Amino acid sequence: MECPFCRQEMLSIVLENDHALAFYDKYPVQKGHLLIIPKKHVETYFEADNEQIMAIHDLIHKGKMILDKEFQPDGYNIGVNIGYYGGQTISHLHFHLIPRYKGDIEDPRGGVRRIVKNLVEYP
Repeated sequence: MECPFCRQEMLSIVLENDHALAFYDKYPVQKGHLLIIPKKHVETYFEADNEQIMAIHDLIHKGKMILDKEFQPDGYNIGVNIGYYGGQTISHLHFHLIPRYKGDIEDPRGGVRRIVKNLVEYP
């Protein structure tokens, strides 16, 4: 099966640099949910080289500035799912930059250990 993230012309790119790009998640957990990926296909975080990780790190920071301006979130979660049992459904490394909002869950303590109801149902 062809990797959907490798078909970069199909993505609505928000940010990019030489080795990575960012776009809004098709199935967002919250308003402004960004995905940040390496341009070159690597399956997991552990297969990425330092150049790719630093490029992703750069776009996480730039993405936060955009989301702060556009959505004014109250917090963030950054996450990476690795492997089938880690929840990875697309076999191309991707970081989630998820804005969080006061009141999106009753008690935010524990961060990602709490389940946030998705804005769009994930298939």
